[in-house]
Amino acid sequence: MANTVIVGMQWGDEGKGKIVDLLCPAFDAVVRYQGGHNAGHTVKFKDRHFSLHLVPSGILHEGMLCALGNGMVLAPDAFLAELARLFEAGVRFDGRLFVSNRAHLLLPPHAALDQAREAARGREKIGTTARGIGPAYEGKVARYGLRLCDLSAPDLEDRLRAQLARIQGELNAVGGEPLPSPAFLADQCRGWAERLRPCIADTAVLLNEWIDAGKCLLFEGAQGTLLDVDFGTFPFVTSSNSTAGGASTGTGVPPTRIHGAMGVLKAYTTRVGGGPFPTELTGAEGEYLRERGNEFGTTTGRPRRCGWLDLVVGRYAKMLNGIDAIALTKLDVLDTLDEIPVCVGYRVRGEVLRHLPAERHLLEAAEPVLETLPGWKANTVGIVEHGDLPQAARDYIDLIEQEVGAPVVLTSTGPRREETIVRDHPALQRLTSQRLPQVLAQR
Repeated sequence: MANTVIVGMQWGDEGKGKIVDLLCPAFDAVVRYQGGHNAGHTVKFKDRHFSLHLVPSGILHEGMLCALGNGMVLAPDAFLAELARLFEAGVRFDGRLFVSNRAHLLLPPHAALDQAREAARGREKIGTTARGIGPAYEGKVARYGLRLCDLSAPDLEDRLRAQLARIQGELNAVGGEPLPSPAFLADQCRGWAERLRPCIADTAVLLNEWIDAGKCLLFEGAQGTLLDVDFGTFPFVTSSNSTAGGASTGTGVPPTRIHGAMGVLKAYTTRVGGGPFPTELTGAEGEYLRERGNEFGTTTGRPRRCGWLDLVVGRYAKMLNGIDAIALTKLDVLDTLDEIPVCVGYRVRGEVLRHLPAERHLLEAAEPVLETLPGWKANTVGIVEHGDLPQAARDYIDLIEQEVGAPVVLTSTGPRREETIVRDHPALQRLTSQRLPQVLAQR
């Protein structure tokens, strides 16, 4: 039995949704452990296309158990709207979708504060999705936030009044609009409580019971390693721990019951919002990658910044997450290039660094040390056997394995589930509890 974490190795948008969807047949449940509806997972198979923001990707598999952990911040209105879209698409989730009663509520005032703050920052904008994620997590850490179990609390209106007073005070300082009354918001919360009641549970107990019963769990992170609030490119980060360690604190499953991690790495690099980006391409090459890779946010629609693959970032992510194996995505986007530079180090003040510096000013000054590989100039879309890739594409994968120190066991050659190379590697066998035949049948 293996319980495995799927984690992004860059600044998010690596294609984790597709990888989780592909691996689902090897697991009994999928668990989301952090973030909120600032995340966006895209899943495509055959002629179907789903964009998910809160609900784990496993919901698309009949019978798959799904849970949203305590480490998340949940906007009830956004969650219910997403469930309605799934129901309209024919996805049934009664009795198999559970939300932690300890997850913190993200309410409309949080989004109002987030938007007002970003507007007030001017040129110093962080580039948040303005969905209220940061303010909701602040309420959690400052210990005045509300959890899902508080939706029906007898003193709900009083607690909302205290929270709204805090938020309105800051809104007044940055020119924000007046908030709704505590009574109005309390009525909304009671309505949400009634509709959410069937899926609210003590998921920490539930998940550990599933493991006790022999079920295999797949933990699904949002965002990516470089957006982790502790280890990312601070302050241009998200407000939660998006690294593999968050799978334990965000669910109540102890680290001794999580057995491995798979990192998802895009074949080039992208990020959304502000912050340092050493390999960024701001000219025609960056625009080419953006258009060919359809690099526009699933959640916001914003164009993503694009650049060459950064293996300094890859090595850092491998270390922090204990990556056992890599899923490489969007290899086919590089099919037409004559040559492909890859960053293997940073030159900072005359010194070559192989590790990511913590200091923002050093990262902003870093010049990428590039190793240039020949392109393969051939169509790889839809290839499902590693040996069928052009030799130059296999050389590209070999370099990634050597520099990062982990095997590439999955390679995405198109956006759909079936457009994936699955390699029968011992690391993948371990991470999927020897259930590779189910994964191959899914593909």
